[in-house]
Amino acid sequence: MDTQPAPDATPQSDEITREVVDLMANLVALFHREYEEAAAARSLTGAQAKVLALLRRGPMPMRQIAQTLSCEPSNITGIVDRLESRGFVTREADRQDRRVKLVAATDTGAAASEELRESLNFAREPLAALGQDERTVLRDLLQRMLMGASGPGA
Repeated sequence: MDTQPAPDATPQSDEITREVVDLMANLVALFHREYEEAAAARSLTGAQAKVLALLRRGPMPMRQIAQTLSCEPSNITGIVDRLESRGFVTREADRQDRRVKLVAATDTGAAASEELRESLNFAREPLAALGQDERTVLRDLLQRMLMGASGPGA
């Protein structure tokens, strides 16, 4: 009888794994702090800034925005209402399904999002310490990690 444990796809909780997890948590906290401050400097909440950032991809249904940001659709409705009242977004019926409302950034909203993005120094300065090849390797590793996190077929 074989008493060997079955191979596990998850890495063992070794010292280097714990250290990497701690470093990533510190980077995420630093990013969130700077992102919130940059949004507040533009009289936006972090959630409003995230919606505008998502809309850089193009018009998006409200339900997809809620799913992407892992929040309730009713929360997105309030966020979009406030962005719309400031002229940052518009809502339009989807041409394929008029029951679906698409949210799109206006030129003003896109400019505010780009300005906020450009103001973030969080990664720019630390990444400047890495060479081009190192940044490429880091990008590729992060992409692999994200692909692994979303699971097969996701």
